[in-house]
This record gives sequence, C-alpha cells and structure tokens, in this order.
Amino acid sequence: MAHLRSRRRLALAVPVVLSLTASLGFLPAAASAAPATPTAAAEQAADAPVLAYVVNTRTDHRTIAKVKRAIAAADGEIVIAYEKIGVIVVRSANGDFAKTLRKVPGVQSAGATRTAPLTPAGTTDAGSAEYLTAADAAKLKAASAKTPGSEPLEADQWDLRAIGADKAAKINPGSRNVTVAVIDTGVDDTHPDLAPNFSKSQSANCFGGAPDTTPGAWRPYTADDYHGTHVAGEIAAARNGVGVAGVAPGVKVSAINVTDPANGLFYAEAVVCAFVFAADRGVEITNNSYYVDPWMYNCMDDPDQRAIVDAVNRAQLYAQRKGTLHFASAGNSNHDLASDAIDDTSSPNDTTPVPRTIDPSKCFDLPTQLPGVVTISATGSENLKSYYSSYGKGVVDVAAPGGDGRYQTPDTPSKNGRILSTMPNGEYAWLQGTSMASPHAAGVAALLKSKHPWLPPAALQALLKAQANNPGCPASYDQDGDGTQDATCEGGRQVNGFYGHGIVDALRAVK
Repeated sequence: MAHLRSRRRLALAVPVVLSLTASLGFLPAAASAAPATPTAAAEQAADAPVLAYVVNTRTDHRTIAKVKRAIAAADGEIVIAYEKIGVIVVRSANGDFAKTLRKVPGVQSAGATRTAPLTPAGTTDAGSAEYLTAADAAKLKAASAKTPGSEPLEADQWDLRAIGADKAAKINPGSRNVTVAVIDTGVDDTHPDLAPNFSKSQSANCFGGAPDTTPGAWRPYTADDYHGTHVAGEIAAARNGVGVAGVAPGVKVSAINVTDPANGLFYAEAVVCAFVFAADRGVEITNNSYYVDPWMYNCMDDPDQRAIVDAVNRAQLYAQRKGTLHFASAGNSNHDLASDAIDDTSSPNDTTPVPRTIDPSKCFDLPTQLPGVVTISATGSENLKSYYSSYGKGVVDVAAPGGDGRYQTPDTPSKNGRILSTMPNGEYAWLQGTSMASPHAAGVAALLKSKHPWLPPAALQALLKAQANNPGCPASYDQDGDGTQDATCEGGRQVNGFYGHGIVDALRAVK
C-alpha cells in the first residue's frame, strides 16, 4: 500500500490563501462568462472513460441549484452534494466536463480527482508486516505476567511506556464520550481488542464520495488492508485481558474506510466525505495516516489539483468548526519538509508518473499541510527521531512513537523496535512508520479531550504542544556511523525540526 505514509511527504507553512480565517470559498472564482455549450454524451466515444470530479461552489442555495443544472447539461451525474461546504461530487465521461464547469458563474474550482478511469472493484496488494507467532505470544505473555495489571502482550509495547501511557491508564484511561475516527483502510471491529470500544454509529465507508453506513461497510476489504486496524489498536485497544493496550483504552474508536477497492488509493471525494461524516456524527478527533491520491503534492497552478485542495480543505475546516481536531503523519522519506524544492517522481500514482520538481509554497500535501491539522513525526525507543521520519522546523507540530527497527532497539522480550498492534482476523503484528506515530499523538489528544471536554480544536492542539517533552536537537545524527549526518535538526529545546514542540506525554495529559 504505497499510498499510505510510506512515500515522501511535505508540510510547510500554510500560505495566506489557506489560512483558517479564509472563507469556504477561499479560492478565486474561475472566469464568470456564460458556460460554453456542453459536449453532449452522444458526441463522446462509446467507450469514453468515466472520471470522478469535485465541483466547488458558493454555498447559497440559488448558486448550488444553478450549478446542479449545469452539471446535468455537461453530462455529469451527481454522486452527492455537500451543500453546507459547497462541494459537489460528480462522475462524468465528458472529457470537457471540468473545463465547462469552471466557466459556470458561482463555480470557484472544478477538477478531476484522478487520472485513471473508474474501474471495477478488486483487491489491494499485500503490504509488509511482521506477524506475531504463537511462540512470540507465549514469550510475551510470560513476560507481561510479571507486571500486575498488564495486558498479555504489553511487555513488548515499549511505545506505551515511552510516553507514560501505561501509567496514565491507571489514572484515567479516557472517556467514552470521546471518539477518534480512523480515516484509513477500514477497521476490523470484530477484533477482540477493538470490539469493546468500537463505535458503529460513527463508522462508514466513504469510497465514491457518499457515506455507506451498512453494517460492516467500514471493515477492510481483505486481510491485506490491515493498516487501519493496526492504527485503531494503537489508539484504543481495550484493557480487557486480551492482547495489547491502546494509548487511550477507555475512549471509543470508529472507522471511515476511504480506500478504492480496486487499487487501495485515497481519492479526494472519499476524504471529503470522511471529514464531513466525522463532523456530523460528533467525532472529536480524526487520524489521517495517508496522503490524498493521486498527487503527492497538489499544485495550485493546475486546475484539477487546485480543485482537490479546495474540496478537501473545505471539508476539514467544516469539521474543525464542528469541534473536530485532525492528526496527520509527516511521512517516511527522512526529508526536511522545510526545504525550498521537492522532487516528486511518483505523481500521478494511478497512471504513469511524470517526474517534476515542485515549489512547496505552491504545491500542497493533503491533508497534512492544511491549516489546523496536527503534523506528527516519528520516534524510536530511545526517543530519537526514527531514521525514516520526515521532519522540518515550523512543519512538525509534535512527535510520537512510530518505531525504529534499524537503529533503536528496545529492552523488550522481542527486541523489536517497531510497534505491536492489532490486525484483522484477531491477529497482531509489528509495523513502523509515521503512520504509527500519528495515532499515538491522537490517543494522547483523546486523553486531553476526556479531561477537558469543552476544549475547541485549536485549544486542544495548544495544550497537546504545551504538555509535550522536547529532548532538543541531538548533538549528532549519524545513524549509520559513516561520518555523515543523516539529517540536520534546526531549532532549540522549545521548538525544533525533529520533534516540533516535543514528544507527546500521556501521563502529563491525565494529570
């Protein structure tokens, strides 16, 4: 699943056009001339590909009604209209659809969300994970039994101890009035460590752009789509005498599956759906360990990518105004995200990539780079930045355990520096990445929200930063010992590029 946080990511200071004070219609409108004569379906080739689009408009009812008529005239089929934020999800085989809609008065941006046509459902490729064996489990259970009150596999959860989550659980495991939505590949809510804390009423499948709340629709398509289940366990695996424990084992967790079953990608219309659904269902926190496909960076000078930025930003800002705080992982490229230029060799990732060098002040990583989203870097068992984790002063907000199986070896029974958590079908496995760091931070935020239920998103983020512990920049970061610095940390003990405001602290959160 290469679209998950396994590729290079970027998050720099958000430009003025993306500021939180901007209105939903923050992008300049396209030309306001009368719409061109739409290309009729009869003029399209019989096998014309169907693409998905987002059309972003002003939010008044009159404008939306006119735009809906224009969509129909341009051979577009409306999937769903999020009228509160002025985002309409459309499918069309008209190759001129977006160009035509951009000329309609009231349309502020419109574009295709993918470069490949919609395809029949399939399965995703298998990812890499180190599954827990029966022999491993027996060893961990024997070690865990030496600590009263521990979960059977907790002896291997160095990550909980690193941020005081094991001690925090004894003081306040979190409130069931707080829900963290895992926007991801789906969650296996039948897992015995997840079932006690799972919220079905706040779960859905958003593939295609409209929420499907059919029971079980939120689950992973196959066992290979394990990413979301692993993330969910890190947040809220129950302390129930089974398996592992989450950072906030008393809060609820929900699943919003946003992946395309054909290729496992995260398209904009699904992410828009997820943010709106989470907000409308009263979710307090979302975790986002992915980037919006097919563009690693969405450049504002491209009309399609501009429309994607507009649509996703409208949705996440809507959720923030409804009281939802978003968390997103920084990426696994060991890139300084405060750099002046980034080489993007993987976009678009649903057809043939075209290498390009992007200007990070004009091309945005979604949702990580959007205003108000908390960006997380990863640390290992020695509280040092993980070798793969991207970083950047002024970009990373806080850090959290994501694992480092190469250079940081914990004093645990397995000596495995990665993160042990839940997997589909009642299994467990170790994974590492900033994908694992983000849910640790989201879990700590859930503990803070449990203690301070009236905190709005901005204040909750500020408190999370204030209670983090910053180790400061290391004197040296030559991880492989070849005499060359593998990354350069800029900043001081208060804020720096490796850890932002510091490593999150679950124990301080409950105290």
